[in-house]
Amino acid sequence: MTVIVTGATSFIGRAVVKALLEEGCRVVAVSRPASAGAGKLQELFEDLKKQAGAEKKVFGSLELCFCELGEIEKLEKIYNKEELQAKAWLHLGWDGAGSDKRKDVKLPGVEKVTAVTKEEALERFKERLGEQQNLLNSLGTDNPFPYYFEVEVDAPERIAELTPQIGEMEGVETAKFGQEVVEQLFQITKILRIGGILLVVLLAFATLFIIANTIRLTVFARRREVNIMKYVGATDWFIRWPFMLEGMTLGFFGSLISITIIDISYSALLSRIYSTLAFLPMLPPYPMLIYVDLFIIISGTAIGAAGSYVSLRKFLRV
Repeated sequence: MTVIVTGATSFIGRAVVKALLEEGCRVVAVSRPASAGAGKLQELFEDLKKQAGAEKKVFGSLELCFCELGEIEKLEKIYNKEELQAKAWLHLGWDGAGSDKRKDVKLPGVEKVTAVTKEEALERFKERLGEQQNLLNSLGTDNPFPYYFEVEVDAPERIAELTPQIGEMEGVETAKFGQEVVEQLFQITKILRIGGILLVVLLAFATLFIIANTIRLTVFARRREVNIMKYVGATDWFIRWPFMLEGMTLGFFGSLISITIIDISYSALLSRIYSTLAFLPMLPPYPMLIYVDLFIIISGTAIGAAGSYVSLRKFLRV
């Protein structure tokens, strides 16, 4: 059966075209000449065709036809011929679509809007479940997920402001962002951020104090040698470098121990959470842990050098 679909590159249009192709229909997709969605529609067709071939399913054909809605009469003349006769017309376009008459709604702070089909939503949910995908077996072939749009904003604080505006747009049934959950997450994130900064600063000072005292004891045991080197004309940096290298070595190996503990603990925690709370989103260990490890190594080495520098000042005053 031949079906003509206008507005085929829209979100609803693509979903309709996909459903018709899977039913084995010959689809004539009508699109504006300057539409950027025609390429995506062709990609969708190729992907579905490969999938249908692999699963040995019946699959239709797709023809792209470019014209403005004001030129629909031309299509009627073509597809009313006996050999090309269309059995159905699905008019999903609207007057002025994509032209100067169309007004694109732009909200401040919105960076990206992504259309998600029911199938894509189900696949995402399966990925989140991981090894617990068997929980969905009771659904059979039913798909409870709706078509929806994901809106990405430049700052989390804008979510509460933009959600009512999006909900009032024409064609939008509802706009949700889980207000109570998001607000609680904001509070938890704020507490963790402040607590994390304070903890890092406290540990940095503690590390600096320990390394400085360690180097100070080493210098005190060799104070006579330092004084002799000063008397014979050695510069401060000539004396300082061996002790700074010792402090950097202490900081480096201390950071290696800490990142080993952090990596093992986070991986174990992540595995435990995924096995019990599959719905809870967590950052994957890589590449996040790589950046954290590099930061800890660089910071530990720098703190070791700083501790050595501070502890040597008193003994270099001769």
